[in-house]
Amino acid sequence: MTTSSDEFSPSYTLTLRMEIPNSPGMLGQITTKIGGVGGNIGAIDIVDSVGDALIRDITVNVRDEAHGKKVARIVREVDGVKLVSVSDKVFLLHLGGKISVEPKVAIHTREALSRAYTPGVARVCQAIHEHPRTAFNLTIKSNTVAVVTDGTAVLGLGDIGPEAALPVMEGKAMLFKEFGAVDAFPICLRTKDPDEIVAVVKAIAPTFGGINLEDISAPRCFGIEQRLREDLEIPVFHDDQHGTAVVVLAAAINAAKVVDKKISEMKAVILGTGAAGSSCAQILINAGIAQVICCDSKGIIYQGRKENMNPSKERIAEMTNPERIQGSVMDACSGA
Repeated sequence: MTTSSDEFSPSYTLTLRMEIPNSPGMLGQITTKIGGVGGNIGAIDIVDSVGDALIRDITVNVRDEAHGKKVARIVREVDGVKLVSVSDKVFLLHLGGKISVEPKVAIHTREALSRAYTPGVARVCQAIHEHPRTAFNLTIKSNTVAVVTDGTAVLGLGDIGPEAALPVMEGKAMLFKEFGAVDAFPICLRTKDPDEIVAVVKAIAPTFGGINLEDISAPRCFGIEQRLREDLEIPVFHDDQHGTAVVVLAAAINAAKVVDKKISEMKAVILGTGAAGSSCAQILINAGIAQVICCDSKGIIYQGRKENMNPSKERIAEMTNPERIQGSVMDACSGA
């Protein structure tokens, strides 16, 4: 079987630990079997020896879960070989979570403890009490973001709930730290009620310098963001809306350069009117594109349309499609 390396992904890498008789040809039999079903072998390591057998870890890239099970099954069929365990590298990476909280100051002496905690910390607390804005200088607040979700719109997975959304939020917190040196912490809420979400975020806001809303389903996400922006004195960013919109605008600016057009001369068609679609429409209009047309499963959105509309789509209809074009997605794409 010939398999292109393009078929494999780091998302599906297995480590097969096996007990193999220490005799010529045994390892070759195993690798031939794995290669025969399309497994792409990486590292081969000797872990230990047990009597006349060697414990080896063989790392194999596979295409998906089903392919991984097939590879494990074929190894079990080799006479004399015991498959001890099969480890998925993605799950290994997630053991114990992907982030942690670490102190910036070592506490090795009584003096350090007295300054970082009682009694020394009391003077810092009093200073913040007298001048609340100093919390940005004297605590983690200025460099800490809350990544807030209810787990209702996780990319590619949908409504999977708060616990299942936690690995994604941990990953987002890692990106904040790795690429922006910003400390972020996941906050996964067991509620879908917009009022409760707003209340919880407002209650925990004193700890954070910013709020990043993540994977909250539309149209609830729009109202939640708007209310938090109005009620809080710190930035509120909805990643699914504004993060996507910034990238789309960057692509539009570069596309205009490639075709030697002013961005104001362009026409944009957006398929999908969820959190990302509506924000993309808004940012493109703000950038100077007058002809922005949004479409959903029923076709072009326009003022006066009755079918499959909601308050969010009504707002989109008001700010887009100035010529009130009607029809299908293909009709919208004419001249885009």
